[in-house]
Amino acid sequence: MAVTSSCKDKFGMDSGKYVRYTPEQVDALERLYHECPKPSSLRRQQLIRECPILSNIEPKQIKVWFQNRRCREKQRKESSRLQGVNRKLTAMNKLLMEENDRLQKQVSQLVYENSFFRQQTQTAALATTDNNSCESVVTSGQHNLTPQRPPRDASPAGLLSLAEETLTEFLSKATGTAVEWVQMPGMKPGPDSIGIIAISHGCSGVASRACGLVGLEPTRVAEILKDRPSWFRDCRAVDVLNVMSTGNGGTIELLYMQLYAPTTLAPARDFWLMRYTSVMEDGSLVICERSLNNTQNGPSMPPVQSFVRADILPSGYLIRPCEGGGSIIHIVDHMDLEPWSVPEVLRPLYESSTLLSQRTTMAALRHLRQISQEISHPTVSGWGRRPAALRALGQRLSKGFNEAVNGFTDEGWSMLESDGIDDVTILVNSSPSKLMGANLSYANGFPSMSSAVLCAKASMLLQNVPPAILLRFLREHRSEWADSGIDAYSAAAVKAGPCSIPVTRTGSFGGQIILPLAHTIEHEEFMEVIRLESIGHYQDDMIMPSDIFLLQLCNGVDENAVGSCAELMFAPIDASFADDAPLLPSGFRIIPLDAKADASSPNRTLDLASTLEVGPAGSRPTGDHSKNSGSTKSVMTIAFQFAFEIHLQESIAAMARQYVRSIISSVQRVALALSPSRIGSLPGLRSPPGTPEAQTLARWICQSYRYFLGVELLKSASGGSDTILKEIWDHSDALMCCSMKALPVFTFANEAGLDMLETTLVALQDISLEKIFDDNGRKALYSELPQIMQQGFACLQGGICLSSMGRPISYERAVAWKVLNEEEDAHCICFMFINWSFV
Repeated sequence: MAVTSSCKDKFGMDSGKYVRYTPEQVDALERLYHECPKPSSLRRQQLIRECPILSNIEPKQIKVWFQNRRCREKQRKESSRLQGVNRKLTAMNKLLMEENDRLQKQVSQLVYENSFFRQQTQTAALATTDNNSCESVVTSGQHNLTPQRPPRDASPAGLLSLAEETLTEFLSKATGTAVEWVQMPGMKPGPDSIGIIAISHGCSGVASRACGLVGLEPTRVAEILKDRPSWFRDCRAVDVLNVMSTGNGGTIELLYMQLYAPTTLAPARDFWLMRYTSVMEDGSLVICERSLNNTQNGPSMPPVQSFVRADILPSGYLIRPCEGGGSIIHIVDHMDLEPWSVPEVLRPLYESSTLLSQRTTMAALRHLRQISQEISHPTVSGWGRRPAALRALGQRLSKGFNEAVNGFTDEGWSMLESDGIDDVTILVNSSPSKLMGANLSYANGFPSMSSAVLCAKASMLLQNVPPAILLRFLREHRSEWADSGIDAYSAAAVKAGPCSIPVTRTGSFGGQIILPLAHTIEHEEFMEVIRLESIGHYQDDMIMPSDIFLLQLCNGVDENAVGSCAELMFAPIDASFADDAPLLPSGFRIIPLDAKADASSPNRTLDLASTLEVGPAGSRPTGDHSKNSGSTKSVMTIAFQFAFEIHLQESIAAMARQYVRSIISSVQRVALALSPSRIGSLPGLRSPPGTPEAQTLARWICQSYRYFLGVELLKSASGGSDTILKEIWDHSDALMCCSMKALPVFTFANEAGLDMLETTLVALQDISLEKIFDDNGRKALYSELPQIMQQGFACLQGGICLSSMGRPISYERAVAWKVLNEEEDAHCICFMFINWSFV
């Protein structure tokens, strides 16, 4: 084997030296290379001693051989990668050219229709003097707008004719101009994008289309897409009731499909449809489907209780083989989800093509791409689980949560009587199938003490808060809404031993540790294990784990995704984390009701800094995202499940109601604080009522500082209220205000103050002043309080204080002063900690 000139130059070899290896020598070197691509000097010398055929080669030459071998391997991998990118770009270019041709046809059609309507308008204007002619035009127009189709023939011959018609209509949507498609906001095509995503404009129902590349063969793609429950989380079941072959080698299937309702405020949907699979002349596979609601002379599906029958208009999948391997796929989803059957405020859920695209069309494409990557790059993810096993766990979490939200009677759910307030619904399921599905048994052989499952669920409307930001806050700040005693009780259902009714405990868990497991390739969804560290003690009659583990699934945290549904689902698991671990999922789902609203800015932060960057209405700079998000609405669905002993049903039901109501209260408080509206209008920052708006408070802070200390707190004290508030928020020193009560609590802090206390504006009011000082600090503070009240201010010597997480903080010095209101009455005390840092 000769050494190439490029590698000679790279490794500084003498151009006069040329080494040729025998095949036996190359085999020996290759074997070692596969064992150790970069052997040390000692290992190379050992190789020469162990292989006599290499005895005539110098160690330096062997070192150069390995360098060249690594160089070639790197070049081979890079060449292979570039070839793959080239194939992908070629296929994407083909897709874009086809899309360009389709758009040109659509433009031509629109130009023709525009010309036709202009001519019709001119004709109608000339004929206005003729009443009979005018009435004729109106009558004709009304007749064309509401065509009456006769019932379709559902006999075998009629089904074949209907299948061919469905195929033609589907292809006209997938590659033609039957539907006016517009690019979905935020989804630009490119080599690294998921594909070309479009939604319908001006057609009946809701429709979405996607074109993309996947590294799977067409038959494999068709097999995956037909198994809808494996990738469509909203799909409860698909039953194939009849299959018949056609003369052209295709198949016609009659299907009954059920979809979960996304919220407790609306009924679920079901479909009675036909699916037609065939192979086209160019070798492309086509799977198309449509509803069979308006048919006769064939099988029918009567209405099913608890479901609203919806329609699938001609939809499906066009799968074409791609040169070099893989497939080019066109997906069309077109549905009429019967929005009349839900409250008016929820109708956007069923009239949004964007939401259909996010939850159905793009879900199919992401699933295919995920499987393709797993096949091409097999890996083992966190906790030794392969991606397929983690997907199965994610499917179980999603399915369990959907079952809790819907509470179908055929699964054994029954509703308990309300306590007089209908905000929380309580369901109980004691059927054996439910308990077996949850696998409520203990690994050490003891039988489970739980004989039933209780679900507490509710839905609420939210305004002016982006779902992604709210969900991220709920995920990253679990202590703001969760109760440690309830978590411990839920975890006990998968531990060995009986459990009793939980007692509310505050602060039992010192923190949460997030252990990532896996995420999809588009980072739209990720699974993780949450470990809640216990630092408290439990009652003697309760057997509780010291650490609690939650399996958690999170998606929809991308603030730029338009119309994206945000979900956080979790279930307690045993530390062994077996594949058949019992799962009783609980969690949150937030769905935007106004998909046309612009997505939230990616610069929004969870520490609520953005809520302080606003001024009076109309004072925002041009182009700020909040001018569009001010009217956004979303619906949040909450569902929590508990395993319990049947004789404790009444007590557990009361506990669950109280717990879900407390969560609703916490979520409302957080949502208001995260809203981009004016901070002064946030009741979450008022305690008690009567606290001034944040801008007014900022002005009082500056005026009082100047009055008592004789100097300005801010560099530019002449700005407006919004400017003063902004400067206080960005002040380098930690500023925080506390109430003047027997037990002072913090009511406001700037960004540095929140960082110092390691908290948020929402949780700030739960921190009392004495909590942040040690014994010496408290003594020094109490000795200075009389001076603060009499003189108006005091300077405190440097010392040590504590954050809300118990971390020590050193500060060089501190200043405290009374904050006076407009009537010059003491409103609160403001502290400024100068040059602070964590010890």
